[in-house]
Amino acid sequence: MRVATGLAGGGDWEAAATFAREAERLGVHSLWTAETWGYDAMTPLAFIAGRTTSIRLGTGILQIGARTPAMVAMTAMSLASISGGRFILGLGTSGRQVIEGWHGVPFDHPVQRTRELIEIVRLVSRGERLVYDGEVHHLPLPGGEGRALRSSAPPVAIPVYVASLGPRNLRLTGELCEGWIGNSFIPETSEVFFQHLRAGAEASGRSLRDLDIQVPVSVEFGDDVEEITRRHARGYAFTFGAMGSPTQNFYKDAFARQGFADEANEIQRLWLEGKRDEAADRVPLEIAQKTNLLGTDELIRARLRIYRDCGVTTLRAGVRGETPDERLAALGRLLELVDEVNRERRGERPASAG
Repeated sequence: MRVATGLAGGGDWEAAATFAREAERLGVHSLWTAETWGYDAMTPLAFIAGRTTSIRLGTGILQIGARTPAMVAMTAMSLASISGGRFILGLGTSGRQVIEGWHGVPFDHPVQRTRELIEIVRLVSRGERLVYDGEVHHLPLPGGEGRALRSSAPPVAIPVYVASLGPRNLRLTGELCEGWIGNSFIPETSEVFFQHLRAGAEASGRSLRDLDIQVPVSVEFGDDVEEITRRHARGYAFTFGAMGSPTQNFYKDAFARQGFADEANEIQRLWLEGKRDEAADRVPLEIAQKTNLLGTDELIRARLRIYRDCGVTTLRAGVRGETPDERLAALGRLLELVDEVNRERRGERPASAG
């Protein structure tokens, strides 16, 4: 099991570059950017690529529907070239509010759009002539004067990860991708996701072990475990109430499939009625405890073993801290604990034992 993290900086790009270089020095596997309706996910990675040498750089996630598939391929190939082959293309459908409200394009056929985008990116990045006749995309455009072109950039292999939650999208991820970004993931109920990822992988002649299983977690060290856990739990009220529509919330549905249907529905109801404090109070502490790494070294070490044993291969750690130094210190502390539990699996003595 290895550790990734998100790009820190908040618009201070020199600070972000310093954080990235220090994370690289600590041995962090990869650095990931997100996009919502602020900064895009690609441009910061181009900036960081020129200031790092070995850490891998991924989008977590690039919004499907915001760009044409060919533009995704062009940008991904540019970043792969700029970074010396360190780029990972992380994709996700986002949601109706963002895709239709911010980008002004229909949020329809999300799973099919994901499949077609991946297939087109692979055609372009392999240097093949772009001819594609899908349900969503038709290239060249029928009846027009467009030509079937081939990329003028050299072919390159680009790993593709998808942030998927629903069964159909999970199967697609297992079938087509090198990695899965597993939000809303509780390791004790991992089969809710793994059964579909496994089915997709086996349909393409692979196994679940062929995928990098990446799970984002918040990490906060501290002795006041109850206060830390309660604070993180309250944040899920926004997830259930605002990250989706009243009729379609992928995150809420994922938790429902893991045994929290009644709680998730009630929290959403309270949030949509404007009772946001009540909604936050209703979030079970168990959700925060089981989806994050919170508390003492002993507690976090125990949770790491559960993630390791269920098959998670990469933890994307969102570390807390008032300053970059505090975040880096927490990141280093986590890396030490992950190294300990990895050594346990291999039957090695702790490094401190000489």
